[in-house]
Amino acid sequence: MTKTNTANGAPAAKKAKTKMPDTNLLLIITVTVFLVMYIGAMVFLKKGFLKPQTFFNILNANAALIITACGMSLVMITGGMDISVGGVVALVSLSCAVYLDYHGGNVFVSFLIALGIGLAFGAVQGFLVAYLDIQPFIVSLAGMFFARGMTTIVHTAPFNVANEAFVALKDTRINIPGLGTVNKLGKYVPAYVEIGVVIALLIVVVFFCMLRWTKLGRSFYAVGGNRQSALMLGIDVKKTRFLSQLLCGVLAGIGGYVYFLHVGSGSASHAMGMEMNAIASSIIGGTLLTGGVGNIFGTFVGVLSLSTIQNIVSSIGLDQAWWTGITVAGMLCVFLVVQSILLARKK
Repeated sequence: MTKTNTANGAPAAKKAKTKMPDTNLLLIITVTVFLVMYIGAMVFLKKGFLKPQTFFNILNANAALIITACGMSLVMITGGMDISVGGVVALVSLSCAVYLDYHGGNVFVSFLIALGIGLAFGAVQGFLVAYLDIQPFIVSLAGMFFARGMTTIVHTAPFNVANEAFVALKDTRINIPGLGTVNKLGKYVPAYVEIGVVIALLIVVVFFCMLRWTKLGRSFYAVGGNRQSALMLGIDVKKTRFLSQLLCGVLAGIGGYVYFLHVGSGSASHAMGMEMNAIASSIIGGTLLTGGVGNIFGTFVGVLSLSTIQNIVSSIGLDQAWWTGITVAGMLCVFLVVQSILLARKK
């Protein structure tokens, strides 16, 4: 009898050991989709996709989105949502622009202003969500309207920043050796990334390591997976939810400054729809809407996938805005179906 149980139990144990975690499976799917899209564009569309600078331009244009999407993923992993990040980015960029141009400010203090705005939004929304148990969607919806309203109070007309120190920082380029191209005039043009890309990549690495190897990161997954179980494990659920919202706010502030460094201007209409792109990038990157599953590196690849599909649609001549919307919607549907299958497999 004992022998039979051992024989029957061995395959089950082996199966449990070899079963791939959902986070890793979703990450593999995301990376595969991105590689297929980008390599396919290089093979069939050619054009600029063969130039390394095209990839670096995707990073340059989306550095702020990478940062805000990382914050969104942290909140979504704990089972929450924050749709105020686009408004915070706009408020940060406009506030810093007004401070630098109209008040003779310096760059370092403007960055502190960006951090302060992000910290304030994250702390207030985190308190309302975690300690007053108000729905994250409702809280962040109010935060979004408040941030957008504040931008019009700070300044109404769009303008370019002329502060010399800021312009010098904005125009800083980090050359990538060996990946430049020769133009039609025979001149070598080096490949480069903006300083915002370096900040974004550092944030991806830091928060990837935090989620993977720290107690706080494990707490995020536990709270998102099952709050009652997390409580039984001795995890402070309220504090964990508060910290996820706080970090999301701080990252929105940093993302706002990186966005400001990229565009070099202030406008109340900046970053329209960024919160939706951040959510879409997180979902494409393998973060479940229900919480408990997600990966920062996956979110990073999700941003690249979102931008790549937009570039592909534009390259084949479908420049109308609705074509981009349709393709992004199609990608989201595919990844939501995959997530639904994974959730059904768990039951």
